[in-house]
Amino acid sequence: MTTDDSRTAALRERVAALMPQAKIDLAQLVSFKSVADARLFPPQECEKAAHWVADAFAAAGLTKAGLHETPDGTSAVIASRPAPPGAPTVLLYCHYDVQPPLNEAAWHTPVWELTERNGRWYGRGAADCKGNLIMHLTALRALGPDLPVGVIMVAEGSEEQGTGGLERFVEVNPDLLRADAIVIGDCGNFAVGEPTFTETLRGGVNVVVTVETLAGPLHSGMYGGAAPDALAALIHLLATLRDDKGNTTVTGLANDQSWPGVQYPEQRFRSDAGVLPGVALSGDGAIADMLWARPALTVLGIDVPPVVGSSAAIQPSARARLNLRIPPGIDPDEANKALVAHLEANVPWQAKLTVELEGEGGAAFRAGSDGPARTAMAEALAASYGKAPVTQGQGGSIPLCNVLADTYPDAEIMLIGVEEPKCLIHAPNESVDPSEIEHLALAEALFLASYAERAR
Repeated sequence: MTTDDSRTAALRERVAALMPQAKIDLAQLVSFKSVADARLFPPQECEKAAHWVADAFAAAGLTKAGLHETPDGTSAVIASRPAPPGAPTVLLYCHYDVQPPLNEAAWHTPVWELTERNGRWYGRGAADCKGNLIMHLTALRALGPDLPVGVIMVAEGSEEQGTGGLERFVEVNPDLLRADAIVIGDCGNFAVGEPTFTETLRGGVNVVVTVETLAGPLHSGMYGGAAPDALAALIHLLATLRDDKGNTTVTGLANDQSWPGVQYPEQRFRSDAGVLPGVALSGDGAIADMLWARPALTVLGIDVPPVVGSSAAIQPSARARLNLRIPPGIDPDEANKALVAHLEANVPWQAKLTVELEGEGGAAFRAGSDGPARTAMAEALAASYGKAPVTQGQGGSIPLCNVLADTYPDAEIMLIGVEEPKCLIHAPNESVDPSEIEHLALAEALFLASYAERAR
């Protein structure tokens, strides 16, 4: 047995022995209703979670731990231990805030109580992102207090609300989180047991579109046929954003790019996405192309009269909220301009059109695919899972990644995590497969040990 094999075997045993404690700790974390929205849950829930995280990582050997207020009023937990002489420093990222439970009646288990069911652990935040937090914690515990590299752990308190607290904190405190390699623990494998680097993140643009045609509602019997119907105009306008195959067709945005990494088998995607039997998938590209390489336009909501209570009236106005996801290579400002120009060019019947941009567009992100940290992590994932890692994209965005890339241009950024498709993050019945926590904790421990040697 080689030294590397011996180290892998020893760390594998340590991580396995730590999994009962990992479950206890995740249960405690899930019990905190740490939704960073005071309108929904008391702020004390986030405060309790933040203090628990700081104490846990301090006990795991990060000697300097504390809470730091960020510009949006939430607390980021930062815990660190300096690097031994000549060794690199690694930043480990996660977040302790969670999405609200949404429809609690749709949950099969208690929302805030970690519950084992068919081998998975259920509860809000079990995967996103408290499962990743426990993954980091278990890796550090497996290595013990004498860490071979410097480690900075940062746990954000408002990631799900998108208020940008940590992004602005990094910009004004660049030296506090400076590192040679950055591990973003807020993604997931392509499937359970399939080690995966998330290499790209989509950016996004949100707009609210309002169509107006009349001074007020009109009786459809008396005026229907000649009076311009704002709802019909909006429907017509929205229909121009997709072709008959479901491809996004915003004029000026390319929609023929291909994804070079892992491909998504159709039956697996249908199962993961819950596509109803007989319903065709959208787009004429491969599934991976549609998800990770091409723009995607989604209608998030429409303000119109509900069916129940509606009357025989022609609508004078209607509006919709649109989300345009963009892959790397497309600038969000240019995407917004293209979307607005397309809407203005296609509004029917000279209807009055108003387009409001919601906030600033988010840029897409592409991680590097080589370097000593990436090589060390790829080898660590392969040793843990017994197979080489693949690469995927992700439809969601993590704005912090671009801030970190701009602030620390020499750092290697890698995105991994426990949030595989069956986790149902952001939805009722969120869960995590504990084998993912175990495998990724082992991989991260192996990475921290081997990266120190490779970076010398």
